[in-house]
Amino acid sequence: MSVEVISLGCRLNIAESEAIRGLIADGPPTVVVNSCAVTAEAVRQSRRAVRRLRRENPEARLVVTGCAATIERDAFAGMVEVDAVVPNAAKLEPSSWNAPTGARPLPRRAHTRAFIPVQNGCDHSCTFCIIPQGRGKSVSLPVVDVISAVERAIFALRPERHLTVHEVVLTGVDVTSWGADLPSGPALGNLIAAILDAFPELPRLRLSSLDGVEIDPLLFDLITGEPRVMPHVHLSLQSGDDMVLKRMKRRHSRRDAIELVQRMKARRPDIAVGADLIAGFPTETPEMHRNNLSIVRECGIVHGHVFPYSPRPGTPAALMPQVEPAVVRERAAELRAAVATERARWLASLVGKPAQVLAERDGTGHAGHFATYRVTDGVTAGSLVMVTPTKIVEGILE
Repeated sequence: MSVEVISLGCRLNIAESEAIRGLIADGPPTVVVNSCAVTAEAVRQSRRAVRRLRRENPEARLVVTGCAATIERDAFAGMVEVDAVVPNAAKLEPSSWNAPTGARPLPRRAHTRAFIPVQNGCDHSCTFCIIPQGRGKSVSLPVVDVISAVERAIFALRPERHLTVHEVVLTGVDVTSWGADLPSGPALGNLIAAILDAFPELPRLRLSSLDGVEIDPLLFDLITGEPRVMPHVHLSLQSGDDMVLKRMKRRHSRRDAIELVQRMKARRPDIAVGADLIAGFPTETPEMHRNNLSIVRECGIVHGHVFPYSPRPGTPAALMPQVEPAVVRERAAELRAAVATERARWLASLVGKPAQVLAERDGTGHAGHFATYRVTDGVTAGSLVMVTPTKIVEGILE
């Protein structure tokens, strides 16, 4: 059977798409679109993907799942290209894909790293965000289940415990809230420590987006002092202006973010900082935008995800005074340029310095701080190699 699963959006979707591939039972050719709803543009991209994939696969069964399909179920179900819609709550149920009850997805090697979902949903109510409507309340995977998932992924069910994956990425909607709903309320740092203890063979552990105010002391110590935890943090900042943060109902201030990064870099100078930033949030003035721009430099943001604000129906921010779309686009471009400047400065500092790189399938690879390197022809995807770059070509260290 031909199975194609297209994943849009976050790393959690990537992990779930891998699970869906493993669950789909024998049957007719099937195409699954795992959709995203983080912005209005993400929903449009999901619809475009559905139409394109129908044109390319006229005889296949086309199923849509994910956040966009959950939040706007009727709209996706009404598309003539769609045969079925599976909501997020059922996307990992065997029955949704005609798999036997009790089936578990087999580990797959579609990626050079293993994405392990440890948490789903969100208990916060940021005024711009619609994702809780698609994912529900925060639910954590117990430690024993996480350990089992990591074991299946990195050893590929081989009893001799031969390592087949060298990097694990922990994913979730609000991964730093992991454990709050479990007995005794363990913190994410406890989970990281348990994984490192259980798998001394595992050389690299990476974390997806973190909420700075939820970073517990043990997690901070592991990020800044444990070599096997990658020196790469992606922070859910959203803005560098205090009034905008307040209107977003974020739980940190500008000063909180800057001091967190300063403390991290004081302990681990090579740590690379990424961040989500929203341009043109409702009521944002030119001065507020300047504060957004300046935090890029103050935090040294070299991996930036810049989102032009788009109103999501049903969210409080959609009812606030909106910034003109043209101004939003202009501010997003300025934010991206600020990140590009910071990134270029950072990449230049890495020239001539050896780095351990995880090889990808396209002739590149990523170091621990997630800079992209060119690797030698013939290097096996998924292997770890040392690279000493001598130049930068189109953003890639070579």
